[in-house]
Amino acid sequence: MDQKKIKEGVRLILEGIGEDPQREGLLETPDRVARMCEEIYAGMAQDAEAHLSKQFHVENNNMVLEKDIVFYSTCEHHLLPFYGKAHVAYIPDGTVAGLSKLARTVEVYARRPQLQEQMTAQIADALETHLHPKGVMVMIEAEHMCMTMRGVQKPGTKTVTTMVRGDFAQDYSLQQTFLQMVK
Repeated sequence: MDQKKIKEGVRLILEGIGEDPQREGLLETPDRVARMCEEIYAGMAQDAEAHLSKQFHVENNNMVLEKDIVFYSTCEHHLLPFYGKAHVAYIPDGTVAGLSKLARTVEVYARRPQLQEQMTAQIADALETHLHPKGVMVMIEAEHMCMTMRGVQKPGTKTVTTMVRGDFAQDYSLQQTFLQMVK
């Protein structure tokens, strides 16, 4: 990340809104924001493959579901946060990943400027590409600050996106089982 450009950009925004970047309370703000960007956009330099490459052989090929994975992301249209929970399931085909790796995969895609719809598909794609499961289903429920603190201003509104692949796309009862488990 280019810390210098981030700091200069923050100074320009402060000036643009009519603030004085030299005011005591704002003196260190450009530096703070630059450090924050390294953390909240860490997914830009990560690849889900690093997390999903370690796999274990299993005899049981029943659905694996990790639900209520809390995430924080940034809307690429307004650079405002959106946050919520991801629910990720797959049907193994002889191998599984460690459970923490599903949460880490969510983080890879959440920690970058993002669209929720795109993030849902990226998580499903990563599982499909690296685990080669029989099926994948991802659901994300999120509140978008671009809808709550600006624009339509409707706090509490949740956006829900889903992505189904493989057996989940072909078997409606699997989707219903997923939804029951997520409740």
